[in-house]
Amino acid sequence: MKRLKSQEDQIYDSSTTPVWQGRVCTAGDALYEAEVRQQVEEGNHGKIVAIDIETGAFEVADDLLAASKRLLIRFPDAQTWFVRIGHPAVDHFGSRSLRTQR
Repeated sequence: MKRLKSQEDQIYDSSTTPVWQGRVCTAGDALYEAEVRQQVEEGNHGKIVAIDIETGAFEVADDLLAASKRLLIRFPDAQTWFVRIGHPAVDHFGSRSLRTQR
């Protein structure tokens, strides 16, 4: 891999990504599916849910920043995982919708 000028310009490389990031993803997805999804899905399609992977606490808001702020007020040390309700990803690039089909 080519060395870049600054740390901000680094390209994501799974071989150098810390193991804890994979654990956050796994824990966040598991919490959402097992405990949070059934509580937030109805009537909140497209909204963001911020989940503290250590406590299971969560907040729902229209955008990522609002959900994060609400959760951090309650749990200042939250290890946060974000999900866009009804979508496989929080954000996407391009013109195609990532909305899951039912």
